[in-house]
This record gives sequence, structure tokens and C-alpha cells, in this order.
Amino acid sequence: MTILNLPWNADPVANARLALACLDLTSLNDQDTQADIARLCERAQGRFGPVAAVCVWPRLAAFARSQLPPRILVAAVANFPDGSADVQRALRDTDTIVQSGAQEVDVVLPYAQLLAGNEAVVAQLLTAVRKACMGLTLKVILETGELKDTRWIKRASRLSLDAGADFLKTSTGKTPVSATPEAARTMLAAIVEHAAADPVTVSRIGFKPSGGIRTVADATTYMTLCSEYLGPQALSPKRFRIGASSILSDIEAILGGKSALRSASGAPPTGAAGTY
Repeated sequence: MTILNLPWNADPVANARLALACLDLTSLNDQDTQADIARLCERAQGRFGPVAAVCVWPRLAAFARSQLPPRILVAAVANFPDGSADVQRALRDTDTIVQSGAQEVDVVLPYAQLLAGNEAVVAQLLTAVRKACMGLTLKVILETGELKDTRWIKRASRLSLDAGADFLKTSTGKTPVSATPEAARTMLAAIVEHAAADPVTVSRIGFKPSGGIRTVADATTYMTLCSEYLGPQALSPKRFRIGASSILSDIEAILGGKSALRSASGAPPTGAAGTY
């Protein structure tokens, strides 16, 4: 699904449809059980249409896959949420995901190592995970709220792309600051810069804002930025995802004929910092 020339501010219904089509419906609570994921998978197949994917813990990926039709993908997280430097841990997570039948790996970049100047550690872990999940979509979570500075976000983006990332993802949703427009601009610019050296990249690499996106109005900010940097043709599940859970209620309200909620930065609904 690709929507061209979307009237960003004038058509909340069109925005809601796009947000739904590009949604990675997420549940990453520590206590998640099969019953929780069964409910998540039921919501992923709502009356207004399917989401792009569900995103869960590795231990629940096989169960999620068993609950969904093939058109809804399964993503699971690796090295999550702390972004450790333990390559073997990341590989164990990745192997569990591969064996589960899931289609996507969302791995946390070792951001503390990057801030400490240990770029080789970052590159080693990302390259190892990429090799371990060939054929699956690899999304690298930069944890931009912890990197903070634009130069670190740019460097994390470059290391991820050099390691073979298919998507750059902002956040785990587990830190006080998650996705921000400023971080998104830096990441999208890095994708464009990478594409200048590798023209194939311009039609392949995607972007996933995640954490703190609770309304369609919030999501529209990132749709606009993605279109601005990567072109309107990038607004499809192959190139653009939204990592969230609570946004689905707003999507369904809009598509059901109720009023859109305002941006979470300006009005309710509100949630705990660092949650989806």
C-alpha cells in the first residue's frame, strides 16, 4: 500500500489508514504471556484492516507466528532493551527469532559502547546479527534518546547502514526520551547520504519511529518527514513503519468516524515516559 500526495493536515482518515498499514503493533512488557500475545494478534486483524507486523519478545515469536495469517509479519527484538555489548547474547536472541519463523529482527545497537568510543564493538555486533539473519528484515534500534547529540545519532546511523540494516529505528520505548522529529531528520538524512554512495539503497532502506507515538497526529509528523527525505513512494510498509501499541485506539476511532486526537506533545492522551 502506497499513498501518494497525502494531504497531511487535511485528511486524518487517509493518515489513519496509512498509519494502520505501516504499524508494527507492539507488546514488549516483561510479563507478557501467550494470552497477552493472542490478544495482540487479535487486535492486529481488526475490522479496519491488518497492521504491517506485530513486534514481540523472541520467546513469544513462534506463538505470534502461529496466531497470524501470512500477510501480517512477525518481528521480535534482540539485544533488548539495554543494547549490551554481548555478541553471543544478541546471536542467541537472533537464532530464536530465525527459528520461530518470524520475518523481522529489531536489534538494539550497543549505544553505550558507541558513546564510549568503541565503534569496533558496535560494528562487530551488528555485522554478526546481520549474518545470522540473512533473508530476514533487520531493523537497528539506535536508542536516540540516549545518544542525544546529532553527531552520535548520525554516526550510529552510518554504522548500522554499513552493517547492512534494512531499517533505522529510533527507540526501544523503554527510555525517558523516545522518537523525536529532530532525531528522525538526522536518521533520514543519513539514509539519503548513504544512498548517494549506494544508489540501490534509496529504494531499499526504511525508517521506523517508535516509542511515544500515541496518536495519528503524532504519526503524521513522521510520515511527513519520511516523505520529505525519502519521497512519497517510501510511504509503504516496505520502507516506513511505526512502532507503537496505543496508537491503534486512535486509528480505530478515526476510521470509525470519531474525532482525531491531537498530538501527544500538545494534548492528551498521555502515558508513562518511555512506553509505547
